[in-house]
Amino acid sequence: MCHRKHPLVLQFNSEQFLCKICGETSGKGLGFIYGCSPCKFAAHLECVSAALDLVVGDKRHEHPFSLFPRGSSFICDACGIEGSYASYICCTCNIMVHKKCTSLPRIIKSKWHDHHLFHKYFLRIEDFRVLDCIMCNYEVSTDYGSYYCSECDVILHVKCAMKDKDSYEIVENEDEVPNESSIIVIERNNAGEATKVTHFMHMHNLMLGPFVGRYENSCEGCMLPITDPFYYCTECVFFLHKECAELPKMKNVWHHSCREPLALISYKVIRCEQCSKISNTFGYECSECERQICLRCVIALTPGARTCLKHEHPLFFYRGYKRQCNACGFTGGSGAFCCKDCNFVLDRQCFSRPITVRHKCDEHLLSLTDHDDYSYSKNHHCDICEKSRDPNSWFYHCAKCDTSAHVDCVLGKYPFLKLGSIYEETSHPHPLTIVSKKYYYPDCDKCSKPCEDVALECSKSECKYIVHWNCVTPRSLQSWLKWPM
Repeated sequence: MCHRKHPLVLQFNSEQFLCKICGETSGKGLGFIYGCSPCKFAAHLECVSAALDLVVGDKRHEHPFSLFPRGSSFICDACGIEGSYASYICCTCNIMVHKKCTSLPRIIKSKWHDHHLFHKYFLRIEDFRVLDCIMCNYEVSTDYGSYYCSECDVILHVKCAMKDKDSYEIVENEDEVPNESSIIVIERNNAGEATKVTHFMHMHNLMLGPFVGRYENSCEGCMLPITDPFYYCTECVFFLHKECAELPKMKNVWHHSCREPLALISYKVIRCEQCSKISNTFGYECSECERQICLRCVIALTPGARTCLKHEHPLFFYRGYKRQCNACGFTGGSGAFCCKDCNFVLDRQCFSRPITVRHKCDEHLLSLTDHDDYSYSKNHHCDICEKSRDPNSWFYHCAKCDTSAHVDCVLGKYPFLKLGSIYEETSHPHPLTIVSKKYYYPDCDKCSKPCEDVALECSKSECKYIVHWNCVTPRSLQSWLKWPM
């Protein structure tokens, strides 16, 4: 064995040189290698034997690759990463790649995206846009290989897409449908947008907004206030954000460890494994571990730029990111939404706070506010609990009435339980309705204390049974957490 200058000698890799062929030391770096000490050249035994193949043919590429054993470095056209020593070339396509990149899968199904991703050696971006990888949020050079979805304009670095073998599957049949949609399109407008659909969770047809009326309702899918674009029912009070309506029946998510896709569920009371909030709207459930994720977290953690209504730039989610949240002032270690243009940071809970809410303390809608114009400290109080309020933390405010309140005081412990829905998993013989009394508080039939928060009331008018939610539900469905104040 020799390289361009000296023979290679079998020796122990005591200086932990990187292999010049694969560029790695992991799992192999402390073993025996073929090396040249004067040139600090090293190659794994496995890489040397594999690299000696003069021609490599693989059905994933239409032409064979030929060995091109030059000592100079090169940029792999398949993955965009530098290589050295031995490369493989396709003279027909005029590309040069690593040995391991000769067998890259042409199509993959990734946990990071709902559609199939196709490997492209280069992309023509006519408007010269910069494309960022949805996994690491760094720019992808379209001059080299990447995985791309043309339908969504979504791109991944090859090294990011291939990093975790459990996060993707190789697709052999290009015509295979990734995930079944939750909606069936009945009518489209001239622009191709679905204007009339059916959703498998609702009995009536849904129409694309604008809705003629007041936008005071919440989305049935995520319980956040309705904003454009959305679908609504003309026969009953039912609203769905367009984004919530178009989610698939089965979905893979990168933040859940099980390999099987999650199934869309509705109206089942769950504790979200991501935010720990209790809700009974739409969510996704795993058939393997039976854990659930609320729709708000599924959407918020879907890779790609997200724009918070309280910030002008797109926000990206970074796992394990530790910095103080602009909304609550707390520093968490489970990741955060960050702006690449400035130092703006939101944690997971603050990112999905409702922008507008109703509360009995004011006749108008309260708006989530990110700053306090008053400098006088006596004005920094909550009009609900009458305690002091941190002026640097976000709060709910009515500009007309000058009402200000803590986020926790406005939302309560169960902001995502749908009032008026039925809950049957108790020892009471009749179905119970989820309620929240506003102006009078009957005593709980279990603890005899007033039902001031979310309660369960018998749906039979002749039965006066009412209990606190926390008095009869399993502890796993009880909330003991508060929004940061």
